[in-house]
Amino acid sequence: MSTGTGDGKKIRVITRHGADIMMVTDELFLASDYAVENNIVDIEWLPIADALWIETISRSGDVDVAWGGGPDLFDIILDAGLLAPLEGENIDAILAEIPEDIGGSETRRYVGDDVYWAGAAISSFGFTINTQLIDYYGLPEPATWEDLASTTYAAYLPTTLVGTADATKSTSNTRMFQIILQIYGWRDGWDLLIRMGANSKIFDQSGNVRDAVINKVIAVGTTIDFYGYTAQWLNPEFCKYIFPADGTIVNADPIALLTTSQHPEEAQGFIEWVISAEGQKVWLDSNINRLPVNDAVFDTPEGQQRADLEEVFIKTQEALTIEFDSEEGASYYSAIRSYYSAMIVIHQLQLEEVWEDLTWALEDGQITQEQFDDLAFRLGDPDEFEFVDPVTGETEIFTMEYAQSINSRIEVDVEYKTHMVKAWADAALDHYEEIAAELSSIA
Repeated sequence: MSTGTGDGKKIRVITRHGADIMMVTDELFLASDYAVENNIVDIEWLPIADALWIETISRSGDVDVAWGGGPDLFDIILDAGLLAPLEGENIDAILAEIPEDIGGSETRRYVGDDVYWAGAAISSFGFTINTQLIDYYGLPEPATWEDLASTTYAAYLPTTLVGTADATKSTSNTRMFQIILQIYGWRDGWDLLIRMGANSKIFDQSGNVRDAVINKVIAVGTTIDFYGYTAQWLNPEFCKYIFPADGTIVNADPIALLTTSQHPEEAQGFIEWVISAEGQKVWLDSNINRLPVNDAVFDTPEGQQRADLEEVFIKTQEALTIEFDSEEGASYYSAIRSYYSAMIVIHQLQLEEVWEDLTWALEDGQITQEQFDDLAFRLGDPDEFEFVDPVTGETEIFTMEYAQSINSRIEVDVEYKTHMVKAWADAALDHYEEIAAELSSIA
Protein backbone atom coordinates (compact mmCIF):
# COMPACT_ATOMS: atom_id res chain seq x y z
CA MET A 1 0.00 0.00 0.00
CA SER A 2 1.44 3.35 -1.06
CA THR A 3 -0.41 6.50 -0.07
CA GLY A 4 1.67 9.55 -0.95
CA THR A 5 2.07 11.34 -4.27
CA GLY A 6 4.65 13.56 -5.90
CA ASP A 7 8.42 13.75 -5.78
CA GLY A 8 10.06 13.30 -2.43
CA LYS A 9 11.10 10.70 0.10
CA LYS A 10 9.19 7.54 0.93
CA ILE A 11 9.25 5.56 4.18
CA ARG A 12 8.51 1.84 3.97
CA VAL A 13 6.77 0.42 7.07
CA ILE A 14 6.12 -3.24 7.73
CA THR A 15 3.18 -3.58 10.08
CA ARG A 16 0.53 -5.70 11.74
CA HIS A 17 -1.80 -2.70 12.01
CA GLY A 18 -5.10 -2.45 10.19
CA ALA A 19 -6.09 -0.02 7.45
CA ASP A 20 -7.74 2.32 9.97
CA ILE A 21 -4.43 3.06 11.72
CA MET A 22 -2.57 3.35 8.41
CA MET A 23 -5.05 5.88 7.02
CA VAL A 24 -5.09 8.12 10.09
CA THR A 25 -1.29 7.98 10.35
CA ASP A 26 -0.99 8.99 6.69
CA GLU A 27 -3.27 11.95 7.19
CA LEU A 28 -1.55 13.24 10.33
CA PHE A 29 2.09 12.44 9.64
CA LEU A 30 2.33 13.53 6.01
CA ALA A 31 0.82 16.88 7.04
CA SER A 32 3.19 17.25 10.01
CA ASP A 33 5.95 19.84 10.15
CA TYR A 34 8.54 17.06 10.26
CA ALA A 35 7.32 15.39 7.08
CA VAL A 36 7.00 18.69 5.22
CA GLU A 37 10.41 19.99 6.31
CA ASN A 38 12.09 16.70 5.36
CA ASN A 39 10.22 16.27 2.07
CA ILE A 40 8.59 12.97 3.12
CA VAL A 41 5.62 12.57 0.80
CA ASP A 42 4.80 8.88 1.02
CA ILE A 43 4.39 6.03 3.49
CA GLU A 44 4.43 2.66 1.80
CA TRP A 45 2.72 0.17 4.09
CA LEU A 46 3.57 -3.53 4.10
CA PRO A 47 0.80 -5.27 6.10
CA ILE A 48 2.50 -8.65 6.25
CA ALA A 49 1.72 -11.73 8.39
CA ASP A 50 4.18 -11.83 11.27
CA ALA A 51 5.53 -15.26 10.26
CA LEU A 52 6.86 -13.64 7.06
CA TRP A 53 8.50 -10.58 8.60
CA ILE A 54 12.08 -11.84 8.73
CA GLU A 55 11.92 -13.14 5.16
CA THR A 56 10.23 -9.98 3.87
CA ILE A 57 12.63 -7.59 5.60
CA SER A 58 15.70 -9.58 4.55
CA ARG A 59 14.67 -10.04 0.92
CA SER A 60 13.38 -6.51 0.39
CA GLY A 61 16.50 -4.96 1.87
CA ASP A 62 14.92 -1.50 2.04
CA VAL A 63 12.21 -1.58 4.71
CA ASP A 64 12.67 1.34 7.10
CA VAL A 65 10.37 0.78 10.08
CA ALA A 66 8.59 -2.08 11.84
CA TRP A 67 5.43 -1.11 13.72
CA GLY A 68 2.85 -3.14 15.64
CA GLY A 69 2.64 -6.84 16.45
CA GLY A 70 3.69 -7.15 20.07
CA PRO A 71 6.95 -7.53 21.99
CA ASP A 72 7.56 -11.20 21.13
CA LEU A 73 7.57 -10.47 17.41
CA PHE A 74 9.97 -7.57 17.86
CA ASP A 75 12.27 -9.61 20.07
CA ILE A 76 12.38 -12.26 17.34
CA ILE A 77 13.45 -9.74 14.69
CA LEU A 78 15.89 -8.23 17.19
CA ASP A 79 17.46 -11.67 17.66
CA ALA A 80 17.65 -11.95 13.86
CA GLY A 81 19.85 -8.84 13.82
CA LEU A 82 17.32 -6.70 11.96
CA LEU A 83 16.76 -3.90 14.49
CA ALA A 84 18.96 -0.80 14.77
CA PRO A 85 19.31 1.18 18.01
CA LEU A 86 17.26 4.34 18.51
CA GLU A 87 19.81 7.07 19.21
CA GLY A 88 19.98 10.83 19.55
CA GLU A 89 18.84 13.72 21.72
CA ASN A 90 15.33 13.87 20.24
CA ILE A 91 14.43 10.25 20.93
CA ASP A 92 16.05 10.41 24.37
CA ALA A 93 13.96 13.47 25.28
CA ILE A 94 10.71 11.85 24.18
CA LEU A 95 11.48 8.56 25.94
CA ALA A 96 12.25 10.52 29.11
CA GLU A 97 8.57 11.53 29.18
CA ILE A 98 7.42 7.90 29.15
CA PRO A 99 7.81 5.56 32.14
CA GLU A 100 10.04 2.56 31.49
CA ASP A 101 7.34 0.38 33.03
CA ILE A 102 3.55 0.70 32.76
CA GLY A 103 1.37 -1.79 34.61
CA GLY A 104 4.32 -4.14 35.14
CA SER A 105 5.42 -4.30 31.47
CA GLU A 106 8.43 -2.73 29.78
CA THR A 107 7.79 0.14 27.39
CA ARG A 108 11.11 -0.33 25.58
CA ARG A 109 13.72 -2.99 24.97
CA TYR A 110 17.27 -2.34 26.10
CA VAL A 111 20.35 -4.17 24.93
CA GLY A 112 23.03 -2.77 27.16
CA ASP A 113 22.38 0.97 27.21
CA ASP A 114 20.77 1.06 23.76
CA VAL A 115 17.02 1.06 23.05
CA TYR A 116 16.09 -1.23 20.16
CA TRP A 117 12.31 -0.88 20.22
CA ALA A 118 9.95 1.54 21.92
CA GLY A 119 6.32 1.06 22.82
CA ALA A 120 4.00 3.15 20.64
CA ALA A 121 0.79 2.21 22.49
CA ILE A 122 -0.24 0.07 25.42
CA SER A 123 -2.82 -2.67 25.48
CA SER A 124 -4.51 -5.00 27.91
CA PHE A 125 -6.09 -8.33 27.02
CA GLY A 126 -9.51 -9.62 27.95
CA PHE A 127 -12.87 -10.20 26.33
CA THR A 128 -15.71 -8.25 24.81
CA ILE A 129 -19.28 -9.31 25.48
CA ASN A 130 -22.63 -8.70 23.84
CA THR A 131 -24.91 -8.06 26.81
CA GLN A 132 -28.07 -8.60 24.75
CA LEU A 133 -27.00 -12.14 23.83
CA ILE A 134 -25.85 -12.80 27.39
CA ASP A 135 -29.32 -11.80 28.61
CA TYR A 136 -31.11 -13.69 25.83
CA TYR A 137 -29.47 -16.97 26.81
CA GLY A 138 -29.76 -16.25 30.54
CA LEU A 139 -26.01 -16.48 31.03
CA PRO A 140 -24.01 -14.97 33.88
CA GLU A 141 -21.64 -12.23 32.75
CA PRO A 142 -18.21 -13.85 32.34
CA ALA A 143 -15.54 -12.54 34.69
CA THR A 144 -12.52 -14.82 34.22
CA TRP A 145 -10.62 -16.73 31.55
CA GLU A 146 -11.82 -19.90 33.28
CA ASP A 147 -15.43 -18.87 32.69
CA LEU A 148 -14.88 -19.09 28.93
CA ALA A 149 -13.82 -22.74 29.31
CA SER A 150 -16.75 -23.77 31.49
CA THR A 151 -19.71 -26.06 30.88
CA THR A 152 -21.92 -22.96 31.03
CA TYR A 153 -21.14 -22.44 27.35
CA ALA A 154 -20.69 -26.10 26.48
CA ALA A 155 -24.34 -26.68 27.41
CA TYR A 156 -25.40 -24.64 24.36
CA LEU A 157 -23.22 -26.50 21.85
CA PRO A 158 -23.40 -26.92 18.90
CA THR A 159 -24.57 -23.29 19.17
CA THR A 160 -21.23 -21.58 19.75
CA LEU A 161 -21.34 -18.56 22.05
CA VAL A 162 -17.61 -18.02 22.62
CA GLY A 163 -15.12 -16.79 20.02
CA THR A 164 -11.34 -16.68 19.81
CA ALA A 165 -8.67 -16.53 17.10
CA ASP A 166 -6.20 -19.02 15.67
CA ALA A 167 -2.88 -18.40 17.43
CA THR A 168 -0.96 -18.72 14.15
CA LYS A 169 -2.89 -15.75 12.75
CA SER A 170 -3.23 -13.46 15.75
CA THR A 171 -0.37 -12.12 17.84
CA SER A 172 -2.82 -10.56 20.33
CA ASN A 173 -4.63 -13.84 20.97
CA THR A 174 -1.28 -15.61 21.28
CA ARG A 175 -0.44 -13.14 24.04
CA MET A 176 -3.69 -14.03 25.80
CA PHE A 177 -2.83 -17.72 25.62
CA GLN A 178 0.60 -16.97 27.10
CA ILE A 179 -1.09 -15.05 29.91
CA ILE A 180 -3.33 -18.03 30.67
CA LEU A 181 -0.36 -20.41 30.69
CA GLN A 182 1.48 -18.19 33.17
CA ILE A 183 -1.56 -17.65 35.42
CA TYR A 184 -2.60 -21.30 35.60
CA GLY A 185 0.66 -23.13 34.92
CA TRP A 186 1.53 -25.28 31.94
CA ARG A 187 -0.75 -28.32 32.44
CA ASP A 188 -3.76 -26.51 33.88
CA GLY A 189 -3.28 -23.70 31.38
CA TRP A 190 -3.42 -26.03 28.39
CA ASP A 191 -6.39 -27.81 29.92
CA LEU A 192 -8.18 -24.45 30.09
CA LEU A 193 -7.14 -23.46 26.56
CA ILE A 194 -8.38 -26.70 25.04
CA ARG A 195 -11.73 -26.53 26.82
CA MET A 196 -12.05 -22.87 25.80
CA GLY A 197 -11.23 -23.92 22.24
CA ALA A 198 -13.93 -26.57 22.45
CA ASN A 199 -16.45 -23.89 23.42
CA SER A 200 -15.34 -21.51 20.69
CA LYS A 201 -15.84 -20.49 17.12
CA ILE A 202 -12.27 -20.04 15.85
CA PHE A 203 -11.65 -16.98 13.67
CA ASP A 204 -8.77 -16.22 11.31
CA GLN A 205 -8.26 -12.69 12.62
CA SER A 206 -8.72 -11.11 16.01
CA GLY A 207 -10.69 -8.24 14.46
CA ASN A 208 -13.22 -10.78 13.24
CA VAL A 209 -13.76 -11.91 16.84
CA ARG A 210 -14.70 -8.35 17.78
CA ASP A 211 -17.01 -8.05 14.76
CA ALA A 212 -18.73 -11.32 15.65
CA VAL A 213 -19.56 -9.93 19.11
CA ILE A 214 -20.95 -6.73 17.60
CA ASN A 215 -23.00 -8.67 15.04
CA LYS A 216 -24.40 -11.06 17.68
CA VAL A 217 -22.73 -14.12 16.17
CA ILE A 218 -21.16 -14.88 19.56
CA ALA A 219 -21.85 -13.66 23.09
CA VAL A 220 -18.24 -13.26 24.21
CA GLY A 221 -14.94 -13.02 22.34
CA THR A 222 -11.31 -12.78 23.39
CA THR A 223 -10.04 -9.36 22.29
CA ILE A 224 -7.26 -6.89 22.80
CA ASP A 225 -8.60 -3.88 24.67
CA PHE A 226 -8.88 -1.37 21.82
CA TYR A 227 -11.09 -3.75 19.85
CA GLY A 228 -13.28 -3.97 22.93
CA TYR A 229 -13.33 -0.21 23.44
CA THR A 230 -14.22 0.40 19.81
CA ALA A 231 -17.11 -2.08 20.08
CA GLN A 232 -18.20 -0.38 23.30
CA TRP A 233 -17.80 3.12 21.79
CA LEU A 234 -19.86 2.26 18.71
CA ASN A 235 -22.46 0.12 20.52
CA PRO A 236 -22.63 1.30 24.15
CA GLU A 237 -26.08 -0.19 24.59
CA PHE A 238 -24.93 -3.79 24.18
CA CYS A 239 -21.11 -4.11 23.99
CA LYS A 240 -18.76 -4.16 26.95
CA TYR A 241 -15.04 -4.84 27.43
CA ILE A 242 -14.03 -6.83 30.53
CA PHE A 243 -10.71 -7.09 32.33
CA PRO A 244 -10.38 -10.76 33.41
CA ALA A 245 -10.58 -10.99 37.19
CA ASP A 246 -8.01 -13.81 37.21
CA GLY A 247 -5.45 -11.54 35.59
CA THR A 248 -4.21 -9.76 32.50
CA ILE A 249 -1.14 -7.78 31.53
CA VAL A 250 -0.46 -4.38 30.10
CA ASN A 251 1.55 -4.77 26.92
CA ALA A 252 3.58 -2.17 25.04
CA ASP A 253 3.09 -2.46 21.28
CA PRO A 254 6.45 -1.63 19.67
CA ILE A 255 7.85 0.45 16.86
CA ALA A 256 11.46 0.06 15.72
CA LEU A 257 14.08 1.16 13.20
CA LEU A 258 15.27 -1.58 10.84
CA THR A 259 18.87 -2.17 9.80
CA THR A 260 17.66 -2.26 6.18
CA SER A 261 16.44 1.34 6.27
CA GLN A 262 17.49 3.42 3.28
CA HIS A 263 16.48 6.63 5.09
CA PRO A 264 17.46 5.94 8.72
CA GLU A 265 17.38 9.59 9.81
CA GLU A 266 13.91 10.17 8.39
CA ALA A 267 12.70 6.76 9.60
CA GLN A 268 13.78 7.56 13.15
CA GLY A 269 12.09 10.93 12.79
CA PHE A 270 8.87 9.08 11.95
CA ILE A 271 9.33 6.90 15.06
CA GLU A 272 9.92 9.99 17.19
CA TRP A 273 6.73 11.53 15.79
CA VAL A 274 4.71 8.36 16.51
CA ILE A 275 5.65 8.29 20.21
CA SER A 276 5.46 12.07 20.68
CA ALA A 277 2.29 13.72 21.97
CA GLU A 278 1.56 14.87 18.42
CA GLY A 279 1.80 11.39 16.87
CA GLN A 280 -0.09 9.77 19.73
CA LYS A 281 -3.20 11.56 18.47
CA VAL A 282 -3.58 8.66 16.04
CA TRP A 283 -4.90 6.57 18.91
CA LEU A 284 -7.60 9.14 19.79
CA ASP A 285 -9.51 8.56 16.57
CA SER A 286 -12.99 7.23 17.38
CA ASN A 287 -12.48 4.29 15.00
CA ILE A 288 -9.20 3.29 16.67
CA ASN A 289 -9.48 3.96 20.43
CA ARG A 290 -6.08 2.65 21.44
CA LEU A 291 -4.36 3.61 24.67
CA PRO A 292 -1.35 5.89 24.15
CA VAL A 293 2.00 5.10 25.71
CA ASN A 294 2.69 8.82 26.12
CA ASP A 295 -0.04 10.34 28.28
CA ALA A 296 1.08 13.85 27.31
CA VAL A 297 -1.37 13.47 24.42
CA PHE A 298 -4.21 13.98 26.89
CA ASP A 299 -2.90 17.53 27.47
CA THR A 300 -3.44 18.43 23.82
CA PRO A 301 -6.73 19.98 22.66
CA GLU A 302 -7.61 16.72 20.90
CA GLY A 303 -6.71 14.69 23.99
CA GLN A 304 -8.92 16.85 26.19
CA GLN A 305 -11.85 15.77 24.03
CA ARG A 306 -11.19 12.11 24.95
CA ALA A 307 -11.68 12.12 28.71
CA ASP A 308 -13.31 8.71 28.27
CA LEU A 309 -10.09 7.24 26.86
CA GLU A 310 -8.01 8.88 29.59
CA GLU A 311 -10.28 7.27 32.18
CA VAL A 312 -9.72 3.87 30.55
CA PHE A 313 -5.96 4.58 30.49
CA ILE A 314 -6.06 5.07 34.26
CA LYS A 315 -8.26 2.01 34.86
CA THR A 316 -5.94 -0.14 32.76
CA GLN A 317 -3.05 0.66 35.06
CA GLU A 318 -5.23 -0.27 38.05
CA ALA A 319 -6.43 -3.60 36.58
CA LEU A 320 -5.32 -6.89 38.13
CA THR A 321 -2.09 -7.48 36.27
CA ILE A 322 0.10 -10.52 36.70
CA GLU A 323 3.88 -10.50 36.83
CA PHE A 324 4.34 -11.68 33.28
CA ASP A 325 7.68 -13.30 32.43
CA SER A 326 8.36 -12.00 28.92
CA GLU A 327 11.52 -14.07 28.54
CA GLU A 328 9.62 -17.25 29.35
CA GLY A 329 6.82 -16.26 26.97
CA ALA A 330 9.29 -15.64 24.16
CA SER A 331 11.07 -18.94 24.82
CA TYR A 332 8.06 -20.96 23.58
CA TYR A 333 6.19 -18.33 21.53
CA SER A 334 6.41 -19.95 18.09
CA ALA A 335 6.06 -23.50 19.38
CA ILE A 336 2.80 -22.87 21.23
CA ARG A 337 1.27 -21.08 18.24
CA SER A 338 1.72 -24.13 16.03
CA TYR A 339 0.74 -26.50 18.84
CA TYR A 340 -2.46 -24.53 19.49
CA SER A 341 -3.41 -24.74 15.83
CA ALA A 342 -2.72 -28.48 15.69
CA MET A 343 -4.51 -29.40 18.92
CA ILE A 344 -7.47 -27.01 18.77
CA VAL A 345 -8.03 -25.59 15.29
CA ILE A 346 -7.42 -28.53 12.93
CA HIS A 347 -9.67 -31.00 14.75
CA GLN A 348 -11.91 -28.45 16.45
CA LEU A 349 -15.10 -30.24 15.35
CA GLN A 350 -14.04 -33.50 17.01
CA LEU A 351 -12.93 -31.61 20.11
CA GLU A 352 -16.23 -29.76 20.32
CA GLU A 353 -18.24 -32.96 19.93
CA VAL A 354 -16.51 -34.86 22.73
CA TRP A 355 -16.71 -31.83 25.06
CA GLU A 356 -20.42 -31.43 24.30
CA ASP A 357 -21.08 -35.16 24.89
CA LEU A 358 -19.13 -35.04 28.13
CA THR A 359 -21.10 -32.04 29.38
CA TRP A 360 -24.47 -33.59 28.57
CA ALA A 361 -23.50 -36.95 30.05
CA LEU A 362 -22.99 -35.14 33.37
CA GLU A 363 -26.17 -33.09 32.96
CA ASP A 364 -28.24 -36.20 32.26
CA GLY A 365 -26.74 -38.14 35.17
CA GLN A 366 -25.03 -40.70 32.94
CA ILE A 367 -21.69 -40.08 34.65
CA THR A 368 -20.75 -38.84 38.10
CA GLN A 369 -19.11 -35.51 38.85
CA GLU A 370 -15.91 -37.37 39.68
CA GLN A 371 -15.93 -39.16 36.32
CA PHE A 372 -16.63 -35.88 34.55
CA ASP A 373 -13.81 -34.06 36.33
CA ASP A 374 -11.37 -36.83 35.44
CA LEU A 375 -12.30 -36.96 31.74
CA ALA A 376 -12.61 -33.17 31.44
CA PHE A 377 -9.08 -32.61 32.73
CA ARG A 378 -7.64 -35.44 30.67
CA LEU A 379 -9.29 -33.97 27.58
CA GLY A 380 -6.87 -31.05 27.67
CA ASP A 381 -3.95 -32.38 29.71
CA PRO A 382 -0.82 -32.04 27.52
CA ASP A 383 0.69 -35.07 29.28
CA GLU A 384 -2.06 -37.17 27.64
CA PHE A 385 -1.04 -36.21 24.09
CA GLU A 386 1.81 -38.49 23.11
CA PHE A 387 3.39 -37.98 19.69
CA VAL A 388 6.45 -39.14 17.78
CA ASP A 389 9.08 -36.47 17.19
CA PRO A 390 9.59 -36.50 13.40
CA VAL A 391 13.34 -35.87 13.76
CA THR A 392 14.37 -38.13 16.63
CA GLY A 393 11.69 -40.79 16.27
CA GLU A 394 11.21 -40.64 20.06
CA THR A 395 7.80 -40.56 21.74
CA GLU A 396 7.34 -37.19 23.42
CA ILE A 397 4.83 -35.04 25.28
CA PHE A 398 4.53 -31.29 24.91
CA THR A 399 6.14 -30.04 28.10
CA MET A 400 7.34 -26.47 28.48
CA GLU A 401 10.91 -27.71 28.22
CA TYR A 402 10.14 -29.53 24.97
CA ALA A 403 8.43 -26.44 23.54
CA GLN A 404 11.46 -24.34 24.43
CA SER A 405 13.83 -26.86 22.87
CA ILE A 406 12.15 -26.69 19.44
CA ASN A 407 11.07 -23.04 19.47
CA SER A 408 13.93 -21.53 17.50
CA ARG A 409 13.80 -24.23 14.83
CA ILE A 410 10.06 -24.04 14.35
CA GLU A 411 10.42 -20.28 13.73
CA VAL A 412 12.60 -20.75 10.65
CA ASP A 413 12.24 -24.33 9.34
CA VAL A 414 8.94 -24.59 7.47
CA GLU A 415 9.33 -28.28 6.63
CA TYR A 416 10.09 -29.13 10.25
CA LYS A 417 7.07 -27.12 11.43
CA THR A 418 4.83 -28.91 8.94
CA HIS A 419 5.94 -32.32 10.23
CA MET A 420 5.49 -31.24 13.86
CA VAL A 421 1.99 -29.90 13.25
CA LYS A 422 0.99 -33.15 11.56
CA ALA A 423 2.38 -35.23 14.46
CA TRP A 424 0.50 -33.09 16.98
CA ALA A 425 -2.74 -33.06 14.98
CA ASP A 426 -2.65 -36.86 14.62
CA ALA A 427 -2.07 -37.19 18.36
CA ALA A 428 -4.96 -34.82 19.07
CA LEU A 429 -7.40 -36.77 16.92
CA ASP A 430 -6.37 -40.08 18.51
CA HIS A 431 -6.74 -38.58 21.97
CA TYR A 432 -10.18 -37.08 21.38
CA GLU A 433 -11.38 -40.39 19.95
CA GLU A 434 -10.01 -42.23 23.00
CA ILE A 435 -11.81 -39.88 25.41
CA ALA A 436 -15.01 -40.26 23.39
CA ALA A 437 -14.70 -44.06 23.49
CA GLU A 438 -14.08 -44.08 27.24
CA LEU A 439 -17.09 -41.83 27.78
CA SER A 440 -19.25 -44.20 25.71
CA SER A 441 -18.09 -47.16 27.78
CA ILE A 442 -19.24 -45.64 31.09
CA ALA A 443 -22.21 -43.47 30.08
